Amino acid sequence: MTHLTSEVLEILAGKTLATAESCTGGMIGQMLTAIPGSSAVYKGGIISYTNEIKNKLLGVDMALLEREGAVSAPVAKAMAEGARRVLCADIAVSVTGLAGPGGDDRGNPVGTVYIGYADETGAEAIFFHFDGDREAVRTQAAQAALQLVLSKN
Repeated sequence: MTHLTSEVLEILAGKTLATAESCTGGMIGQMLTAIPGSSAVYKGGIISYTNEIKNKLLGVDMALLEREGAVSAPVAKAMAEGARRVLCADIAVSVTGLAGPGGDDRGNPVGTVYIGYADETGAEAIFFHFDGDREAVRTQAAQAALQLVLSKN
């Protein structure tokens, strides 16, 4: 894991990164800040575990949250855009999903995760499904978010 995180920080030299995390609860930020010198790239993150925080801190439209649900591609995209804007970063990555023990009221099963990515060219979100218990889903989601940043840069 340290190799992946170091690689992300190295490839982003000269750029800045922000995070917006829901189901990972700050795990991506923890992984990044475990590397000495990460402050040259990593500006910070927002743990937006509730819809209220997604709306108030990241600017995710409440109508979008109600229509699409927190665990959705449009919300992941909006979270990344919000983190990039609020934290004044070049790049932002977001994670929203279901780590368990149960699914949601929209029929999404445990392991459903959307990862958002935003930079100066725009934003997107990608669907993932991870297997395992709560910790396994969270860890896989954090790793996939860093892999996405790596693949885009």
